[in-house]
Amino acid sequence: MLKIAVIVGTTRPGRRGRMVAEWVAEAASRERPQTRFEIVDLADHALPLLDEEHPALFRQYAKEHTTSWAETIADFDGFVFVTPEYNHSVPGALKNALDFLYAEWNDKAAGIVSYGLHGGTRAAEHLRLILAELRVATVRSQVVLSLFNDFTLGDPAEPGTFTPGPHQSKTLTELLDDVILWSRALRPVREGALT
Repeated sequence: MLKIAVIVGTTRPGRRGRMVAEWVAEAASRERPQTRFEIVDLADHALPLLDEEHPALFRQYAKEHTTSWAETIADFDGFVFVTPEYNHSVPGALKNALDFLYAEWNDKAAGIVSYGLHGGTRAAEHLRLILAELRVATVRSQVVLSLFNDFTLGDPAEPGTFTPGPHQSKTLTELLDDVILWSRALRPVREGALT
């Protein structure tokens, strides 16, 4: 059985990411009995600003939080990243979480669900570049959520209610199917069968 993590890419109080991740996980669990989706919330891992002495490439983890994070990520075959756009890029917490590890990300597939004033598209493009360096294959399909059209906001400073347009479900289905397909295709690479 494949295991796919739905990663909540922000830790900010009042964030919208958790409700988007729950929508992704709920949609993913329907009609996909051969795949298990699990939410991984960065806020639950309390990673400090990167504090390892050695680069992640060497896998010489000295800190308990790094070892725990490595075990969490190593357990998955693929990912769906849920990211807002902060200042035209990904949140610092997400970049930090990615930088803690290297090999644990390698040879896996990922999809991106982004949101923001402009749908989070710039964050998604930055995330694709980061993931490429970590040897993560990102799928073409992408869910782009607009704060104006996919959320009901009384006060823009509040999280509001997540109300995705009906067209978003079709795009999400394509993304999830692609992540499953590519995660399965990369399994022999992860298991060393092609070396």
